[in-house]
Amino acid sequence: MYRSNDYIHRSAKIYGSTTIGANCKVMENVTLGYPQHDILQRIIDEEREIENFDFPGCQIGEEAFIRAGTTIFSNVSTGRMFKTGHNAMVREKTTIADNVLVGTNVIIDGNVTIGNNVSIQGNAYIPTHVTIEDNVFIGPCAVLSNDRYPVRGEYVPEGPILRKGASIGANATLVPGVEIGEGAMVAAGALVTKDVPAWKLAIGCPAQIKDLPDIMQCINKI
Repeated sequence: MYRSNDYIHRSAKIYGSTTIGANCKVMENVTLGYPQHDILQRIIDEEREIENFDFPGCQIGEEAFIRAGTTIFSNVSTGRMFKTGHNAMVREKTTIADNVLVGTNVIIDGNVTIGNNVSIQGNAYIPTHVTIEDNVFIGPCAVLSNDRYPVRGEYVPEGPILRKGASIGANATLVPGVEIGEGAMVAAGALVTKDVPAWKLAIGCPAQIKDLPDIMQCINKI
């Protein structure tokens, strides 16, 4: 696990069967492979120590840079060149492809699929059951939601789908189940309550669908 081109700070905690690819940097107080709830409950019930319990950890691809305070749960896998800001959290059953940034204080709440070349900026919230395709940009403080009637009925999670090259502006909110089409853009502060077609602009509260200016008719360069 530890090679000459790696850097793993002595305060980092690495649990379960976690694997770390070559040339990775793992900074202060990072936790890798933290047990998801069902595993943690077994550890508690059996009065065991986390460090001595056999369970799936996480898999970190080559050339990752994981900044201080980040927690990545068990059953998470990342591709090459994965990067985080400080205090990011990625929960279980999340799959992340290559060249993905998860910014400072971002929460990815599990059961999420993220493609290649994705940038998720600081303080964004990604709930369960979200799909994020390649070349997507999610601005700071954006909020995606997955529960249409929170604590008012049966919980049936339905996260948004962000298609290839979509952009979500700062402080935008996406309601459960909406699809943001390929190359579409959601303006800062928009409240998106319906699907956004490919290569269109959603702007306002609630968002209205407008034509995307010609200058923005290109895939994100991430």
